[in-house]
Amino acid sequence: MIATETYDRLPNNMDHNSSDWTERETTTHQDHVIAHVLGSTVLGWFIAGEAAHLLLDIGFLWTIYLDGEMNLLAQGVAIPELDAGELSSADKTELAFDAQQLLSEGREAHDLKRFTAAPVDCLIQAVDFLAANSERRLMVRGDVANIEIETSVESNEVRVCAEPK
Repeated sequence: MIATETYDRLPNNMDHNSSDWTERETTTHQDHVIAHVLGSTVLGWFIAGEAAHLLLDIGFLWTIYLDGEMNLLAQGVAIPELDAGELSSADKTELAFDAQQLLSEGREAHDLKRFTAAPVDCLIQAVDFLAANSERRLMVRGDVANIEIETSVESNEVRVCAEPK
């Protein structure tokens, strides 16, 4: 089972100091995905299947896996194809409903069952990929806020943290 935590703000007790993290080179595929997400806004996210899944205002689901690999698919295709063993067809239906609500109402969407609405407005301007031992961190830098996706291959943990600049 995956340990998951979602924070509205960056936790004060991160496992590593900022000096522990080193920049990692991205693959051609990661570069391609990142190029597509630049200029979009993160509306919300959920954690399932050893990955963080971020819904973007362009109708795409950006998936970030434990090892930092990523995928980008239209949410209408991505959600039904989720291969997360812990998700039932009812869970996927709730995810699809939440996604539609977020796309219609934005971050202010209420009564979400599976998604966490982004607590900050994050228009993606840059993405940094960092590593510390078996952990990975994707820093999604926005115009007025940042979102971090931190993963651990060792503990199968995925965390999403958001904070205004």
